[in-house]
Amino acid sequence: MLATLPPGPAGSLRTTYRILRDPMSSLPAWQERYGDPFTLRTVNGTVVMTGDPKLVKEIFAASPSTFAPFATQGIGPTIGEGSLLALHEPRHMRERKLLMPAFHGERMRAYAEIMSKAASRHFGEAASSNRFAALEVGQSISLEVIVRAVFGAEDDARAKVLAQAVLEMVEHSSPLLFFMPFLQREFGGFGPWARFRRHFDVLDRLLQEQVEHARAQGGGVDICSLLVQARYEDGEPMRDVDIRDELRTLLFAGHETTAITIAWVLDHVHRHPAVLERLRDELASLGRDPDPAAYARLPYLEAVCKEAMRIHPVVTEVLRVLVSPLRLGELDLPAGVAVSAGVLLVHRREDLYPDPLAFRPERFLERKFAPWEYLPFGGGHRRCIGAAFAEFEMAVVLGTALSSFDFELLDARMPKPVRRSVTMAPGGGVPLRARSR
Repeated sequence: MLATLPPGPAGSLRTTYRILRDPMSSLPAWQERYGDPFTLRTVNGTVVMTGDPKLVKEIFAASPSTFAPFATQGIGPTIGEGSLLALHEPRHMRERKLLMPAFHGERMRAYAEIMSKAASRHFGEAASSNRFAALEVGQSISLEVIVRAVFGAEDDARAKVLAQAVLEMVEHSSPLLFFMPFLQREFGGFGPWARFRRHFDVLDRLLQEQVEHARAQGGGVDICSLLVQARYEDGEPMRDVDIRDELRTLLFAGHETTAITIAWVLDHVHRHPAVLERLRDELASLGRDPDPAAYARLPYLEAVCKEAMRIHPVVTEVLRVLVSPLRLGELDLPAGVAVSAGVLLVHRREDLYPDPLAFRPERFLERKFAPWEYLPFGGGHRRCIGAAFAEFEMAVVLGTALSSFDFELLDARMPKPVRRSVTMAPGGGVPLRARSR
C-alpha cells in the first residue's frame, strides 16, 4: 500500500499549459515516463490520472457521494451554478433523474426530422462552394438542432436570433477562462471575461423568454418544454434559473462535441475507401427517402462513429474531486485530490485495441467493450446525460450527408487535434468539396 501520491511532472502552470496545448502527446508521454497511475499538479488542483481499465472501473463504481465535480470555480460561472456539471450530491442525482426522460425513447426520435433537414440544408449550401470546412458545417447543423430541439425555437426568425446569440457567446469564450479561473475578472468592464459575460447575459435573457413561452404554450416536445413540465418527486417544478443553466449546459456540451466527431468521421472514411464503400452499401439498404431515425439503427455506421470517438475523443479525460478518501488499486487517496479516467489513454491501449492508431470500425462489430474500456462520454453516475442524443444526432446527420452528397478531401495530411475550449478538434476543420449525388 502506497502512502504518497504517485510520481508525475512538476510545476502546476507548466503542466496546465501542456494539457491545454497538447494533451494528445503529453498524457501518453507522462504515462510512459512515470507509470500508471501518475500525478498531475495543475492550477485547478492535484489530479491522479489512470489509463488502466481496472482502476477506471473502480472510479466509476465508487459511491456518488465520494466525488464532487472538478474545477467548479472555472466552469460554474461560465455555464451556471445550477448546471449538472457543477452540482454535488445529492442535488446532482435529483436533477439528473428529472432530466433523463428527455433524452430517450420516442421523445428523442421526434428530433430526427430536425436533424436530417438541418444536415441537408447546411451541406447543400456548402456544396455550392469549392471548399468548406466539415467542422464549420457540423457546428451549424448542431447549433440549429440545439436551437430548435433543445431551446424550442419554432420559427426561423426566432431560431436566427438565438443562434446569433449563441455564436457571439461562443466567439468570446476562451479555453483560458475555463482552465485558469483567476482570469475571470471584470477589470472595470474590459477584458475577455467582461466581454464573455455581456454575451452570456444576452443569451440568458433569450433563454428566459423561451422558458416563459414554453410555460404559456404547454405540451411541447422540445427539451425546454419538457423541463418546464417536469416535476421532482415532491411535485415541485424546476426553477427558471436552473432550467436556463441546464439549457446552457446542453449547448456547452453539444454545440461543438457532435460537430467534431462528424468532422473526424468524414475525414477518416474518405481516407479509407473500403470503409466508405461498406458504409454506402449499408445506407443504400434503407432504400430511397428512409425515415431519418433509421440511420441510428445501422450497425456499421454506429461502429464508424465509435471508432472516430475512440481515436479522437472530444474530451481527453474525465475528472472528479474526492470529498472522502478513496482506495484506488494500491493507493489510498485523500479527500481533496482529484481522480481522472484518462479517456485518451484507455482508448489507445494496445491490449484492448491492437494497432490503436489504425481506423478500423470492425473492432466494434467483433466485440462489445465494457464501460471502463470505451468511455468517450465518461462513465459512472456522472456519465454525459446527452450521450444517447449525441450518438443519435451523429448517425442521422452522417447518414443524411453520405446518402445525399459525394465528398472529396482537400488536404492529404491527417489533421492534428487542436484545443477548442475544453474540447479537442481537427485542426483546419477538415476541408472538403461536395456535390449532390
